[in-house]
Amino acid sequence: MKQAAENLRRESEAASDYLIDLGARVRAARAQRGMTRKILAHDSGVSERYLAKLETGQGNASVLVLRQIADAMDMKMLDLISSDDVSSPERQFLMQLIRQLPETELGKITELVREQVALDRQSGKASRISLIGLRGAGKSTLGPLLANRLGIDFIELNEQIEREFGASLAEIFSLAGQPSFRRYERRCLANIIENQDHVVIATGGSIVADEETFSLLSRHTHMVWLQASPEEHMARVIEQGDMRPMAGSREAMEDLKQILEARKGLYSQADIHYSTSGQSIEQSLQNIVMLLSDVLAGKDSSVDLT
Repeated sequence: MKQAAENLRRESEAASDYLIDLGARVRAARAQRGMTRKILAHDSGVSERYLAKLETGQGNASVLVLRQIADAMDMKMLDLISSDDVSSPERQFLMQLIRQLPETELGKITELVREQVALDRQSGKASRISLIGLRGAGKSTLGPLLANRLGIDFIELNEQIEREFGASLAEIFSLAGQPSFRRYERRCLANIIENQDHVVIATGGSIVADEETFSLLSRHTHMVWLQASPEEHMARVIEQGDMRPMAGSREAMEDLKQILEARKGLYSQADIHYSTSGQSIEQSLQNIVMLLSDVLAGKDSSVDLT
């Protein structure tokens, strides 16, 4: 009897832990996409109150509700509910082989894989440069200046998407939702990569949230992560008169910090990390050109100047 009670207690604790983890994954996925809880509630048809409970580990969500939430964020439900890393059979087999190696051999294997990844990332990038990071970091300001300094074209990806769809970003999200926006974003980026070898591309802050699109960007462009302090991000966004995606939020700064934290691991995959905080436009431009000259020459695959 005692053993049965103990088993029930453990099962209850395991279920509670899983719900807490699930809530954290929903919250992180929402932050990566720059969606407030209100926006996700609207796009998924799930109440804001229910989402709040789910994100704090108190909601026992049904499969259909989770599918609605995953669809609204343009992600697979399996990625939302799985507590394990779901990989291809080839990756799983590789991991099995690695587990069989003695610890002394892991360093050699790691170095080989690192070199191969660096070679793959460098090949096929031509002279395409992409600027990634949150709004307010300086992508739209520095992008045209950088392109002009390098003597190549400049493209604002979001403007390309608006021309392709024939509507503003706000209308795209309102009429078609995030999944449709992601498809247009991927299509426009692929078109740029296919037709232009020498170009500076300013991307939207949430491009890193779509695995396929971000992979395309990573494989075919030299990525520059432009950063700034949260306070500077906010000040610049307000100066631009643009509060997306935090419109109507009374906790805008907290939302911004949460988005930055959720995307940090993705942004950090860039070839160059550069902070524009406290820097004049000309200072930032000169430093980025200098850093890019080394990266384009293949001298360094990761440069951090933050």
